Amino acid sequence: MSTGGWSRRRFVGALAGTAAGASLPACGNDPPPGAEASAPGSPGTAAAPSATGRPTGPRPLYLGTYTSVEGGGKGVGLATCDAGGRITGTGTLTGVSDPSYLAVHPDGRTLYAVNEREDGAVTAVRLADRKVLGSRSTGGASPCHLSVHPGGRWLLSANYGSGSVTVHPIDASGALGERTDLVTHSSPSPGPGQEGPHAHQVVTSPDGGHVLAVDLGTDTVYTYRLDEKSGRLTEVARARTHPGAGPRHLTFHPKGRHAYLANEVDNTVAVCAYDPGTGRLTVGEAQSTGTGSGTNYPAQILVTSNGAYAYLANRGHNSLTRYAVEADGARLRLLDTVPVSGDFPRQIAFSPDGSLLFAANQKSSTVSVFRVNARDGELRLASEPFSSPVAVCALPL
Repeated sequence: MSTGGWSRRRFVGALAGTAAGASLPACGNDPPPGAEASAPGSPGTAAAPSATGRPTGPRPLYLGTYTSVEGGGKGVGLATCDAGGRITGTGTLTGVSDPSYLAVHPDGRTLYAVNEREDGAVTAVRLADRKVLGSRSTGGASPCHLSVHPGGRWLLSANYGSGSVTVHPIDASGALGERTDLVTHSSPSPGPGQEGPHAHQVVTSPDGGHVLAVDLGTDTVYTYRLDEKSGRLTEVARARTHPGAGPRHLTFHPKGRHAYLANEVDNTVAVCAYDPGTGRLTVGEAQSTGTGSGTNYPAQILVTSNGAYAYLANRGHNSLTRYAVEADGARLRLLDTVPVSGDFPRQIAFSPDGSLLFAANQKSSTVSVFRVNARDGELRLASEPFSSPVAVCALPL
């Protein structure tokens, strides 16, 4: 299958200027994985709790990049972030190729990374000593997203280049076994301007009952049931967007009855109704991203843990759109856009307590951090953006 769409996805807009991004600080030459000891406050070391039970010291931050492009990283970036949003680099975890998206096991002990290459793979890393536990083939091209099923026994990944979803078992150590399933999106036909399916994300519904895969190429969100004994997926529903929307990322409202879909190609978002019983998603009308008529490529969308506000990363507009979530999750009301202080925000993530929002800016090779006002959802830049080579993912723990 042609991977022309993969090339467009990875290099869209060109990566001019990425070589200017500074590398993460390291202690001399990068040691082999597992050779670095965790220092107080370094990734893998929990911050001390305050009297209120909230951590007070710097928290671990892991940074995804491309290792095979000019100016790219050498592996997974290691850093910490303090409560005020200031990032400090602590090194690089080498031995992981093109880790463009990261996820952590529910028990916090193992990090997982996609290896976004033609011969796609996923890699597991034990955080206690940063030992690479091994990689497994995804059976597809250019995996760009992965997530851990809530039960902690299965890793789900999306192969963008070949339009497929893969399941791998996770053993007691956090290591990955050989894949148990590979499902390719063979229908419906690709949307306008697409030459094939392009699975862009795979997530589990809040109740754990269904797995949903977002496919940009077919303008479809597929719903599956996961057999937690065999690791096999069974399709139970499909939801189509309008032709040419190019759905990229989906996020659920905390109450689990609605979800929000970012459409990359036509620069829109949509509110979706979700039925936990059947897994059926119903896509609503396309809405504005607040970025005007220029080329934008919206990326990731997030919702606050209380379900009050949603944020969208706009790569062309270089901004974050803020929405008020209304009608118990059924409606988004556009409030404003805020400059991201970087170029091409590829991915966004909340800190565990929701007080900070991180934006990984691919072209400027930086990570921006914003304080999230709990009262009105307003975003304020917390500090100067942090330099990180070809930053495409930020995972705060």
